[in-house]
Amino acid sequence: MQTRTYTWPLLAGLLLAGLLLAGLFRANGGNQLYQQQFYVFGTLVDISIWGLAEQQASEAVNAIANDFQTKHRNWHAWHSSPLTDLNQAIATGQTRTVQETSLLPMLKQAKQLSHQSDGFFNPAIGQLIGLWGFHTDDFSDNLPLPSPDKIAELVALAPSMDDIKINGNRISSRNRAVQLDFGAFAKGYAVDLAIEKLRQLGVQNAIINAGGNLKAIGKKGEKPWLIGIRHPSGKGVLAACSVSGEESIITSGNYERFREYQGVHYSHIIDPRNGMPTQGLTSVTVIDSSGARADAASTALTVAGLQDWHRIAQQMGVKYVMLVDEAGTVYMNPAMAARVQFLPEKLPNIVVSEPL
Repeated sequence: MQTRTYTWPLLAGLLLAGLLLAGLFRANGGNQLYQQQFYVFGTLVDISIWGLAEQQASEAVNAIANDFQTKHRNWHAWHSSPLTDLNQAIATGQTRTVQETSLLPMLKQAKQLSHQSDGFFNPAIGQLIGLWGFHTDDFSDNLPLPSPDKIAELVALAPSMDDIKINGNRISSRNRAVQLDFGAFAKGYAVDLAIEKLRQLGVQNAIINAGGNLKAIGKKGEKPWLIGIRHPSGKGVLAACSVSGEESIITSGNYERFREYQGVHYSHIIDPRNGMPTQGLTSVTVIDSSGARADAASTALTVAGLQDWHRIAQQMGVKYVMLVDEAGTVYMNPAMAARVQFLPEKLPNIVVSEPL
């Protein structure tokens, strides 16, 4: 790999997660920006729409919010849902007919992406995720760590998406240890569907941010949408990237969902190979036309680490990748390096890889 240093001018006008006000409408010279925020999938969702009257924009956002709430209920990994019903059937060796219309195509896409990732993206390890205490709405630092024996037992059972069999809308598994959890994929998939719905409702320029899972269509007036990439330390913005047309930019980080026990930080992203929370990388950002693929890839590359990220990115077909390690060094492929802009006062050490 080769190391290069980059400098860019100070950035302004970033769209940042957590800074949007619910129901904010601004009109300036006939240009309208409508912004609304709601809570779903365990995170804040921000939607910005440009160029529509307030009532039409509000109705579009409300339709998306209702859809998101329905998907959240149907895809929930530990509250009663069609997904937990399917998991119960798998655990008892039964075949289940899936009636919930959005679950089946999501399952098919997850199988494909898991295969492309060599299993680094593995939604079948729900038991391991639950074992580490992440199947709860309220984290507790007092919860003891799982025993090494129990972790080893689940790892040895090797649940994978290849175990899932789909026959029409009938789902079964050859491995009863499979427990589906789409937490590393659902928001990106849901944002893809939401963008499709916005287009159907006549929205041409918008951006959705679901807890770091962003997707944009069109532009913000005459300018592209400018997206801030959160610094893994939680202290502001690391870099920014403009998106236009239809693109997703998704970041997975160990700061999103985690637990601490006796002063040690444990990420919510679990490595299927050893059953342990990932180490080494603090965040991974992927840009792709598909939010679902970007979401799955950001998780897969976090698990793959510095040793295997380049190979897995190629296999998954993603073209823009940025990784940050625990020392703060940034790793990117050349195409990503050409797109991102770093704040001068936060310019990191940068390593540019071979092209993807």
